[in-house]
Amino acid sequence: MGLLLGLGIAGIVLLVCSLVFDGVLEGIFDGALDGLFDGWLSLPVIAGFVSMLGFAGAIVLGSTGLGPGAATTAGVLAGTGAAWATYRLSQALLRDRSGAAPRQGDLVGSAGTVVTAVPAGGGYGEVLLTLGGQPVKYTAATEGGALPRGAEVWVTAVPSPTSVTVRAVER
Repeated sequence: MGLLLGLGIAGIVLLVCSLVFDGVLEGIFDGALDGLFDGWLSLPVIAGFVSMLGFAGAIVLGSTGLGPGAATTAGVLAGTGAAWATYRLSQALLRDRSGAAPRQGDLVGSAGTVVTAVPAGGGYGEVLLTLGGQPVKYTAATEGGALPRGAEVWVTAVPSPTSVTVRAVER
């Protein structure tokens, strides 16, 4: 029973190490094991298998009159189930594309504040906008009149990755 509990604890330690030192093992071998730790042989999958093998085997051995062989078989079955569930969960998380990165076009229609006055007639100033929840400063031009520092503006166009066209918010 001590060996099976040791395997369960070792699996938990391996899981913590795989979460803390993510990618370090792959870096140590410098590409020699390229792709080996992807999918079924990833460290979280192996850790799930080993810990469930140990803990399930220890439970079967301690709670029933069955011998070590039956306990190991039950642990292997439970470990395989845990490994499969871990693999499926990790694949589902990798396929999740809901957290797409914000794009420059997402700025159109957003509100901001002038931090450096924007002159009329083609000159440039600066505005502070929020992109993806982060404040970002952009070079700004206006199609209307001059915009003083502190004025609230709306983005009407994004002509380049570092500049925007704005207009004053009318209240």
